[in-house]
Amino acid sequence: MAVEVSILVEGGKAAAGATLGSALGPLGVNVGQVVAKINEQTKEFAGMRVPVIVRVDPNTREFTLVVGRPPVAALLLKEAKKEKGSGKPKGEVIGDVSMDAVKRIAEAKGDDLHGRSVEEKMNQVIGTCVSLGLSVGGEDPRSLLKSRLAARGAR
Repeated sequence: MAVEVSILVEGGKAAAGATLGSALGPLGVNVGQVVAKINEQTKEFAGMRVPVIVRVDPNTREFTLVVGRPPVAALLLKEAKKEKGSGKPKGEVIGDVSMDAVKRIAEAKGDDLHGRSVEEKMNQVIGTCVSLGLSVGGEDPRSLLKSRLAARGAR
């Protein structure tokens, strides 16, 4: 039966420190190999925290990785080239993301988001823009959501 170790790492910057070393060392796994593979598989998420599950077969000492996706907020901030969201999201706009970026993020997150269609998942991403103080295509995300929901109801 495989042993699972769940960690949160910065994309491309995992290290064989206390967290990984103490968890994987007793299982007889080469921690350096695990770290190298994690960094290779998470490098596209540089600057974001990524959930990773390391599954180890204690008999063979072989491991597999399950790399999760960063949170929607982290993906939006990367797209807007910002470090953090607004402290006053209802009054302060810190940046803008395109509707194409919203759609890409909704599609990338896939089943991590609720909703049956890409349109419904895009609405969730737009809702996160409200919390972060980001506009979408130059528009206030609250009014954009209202118009999208009204258009959906009119169908």
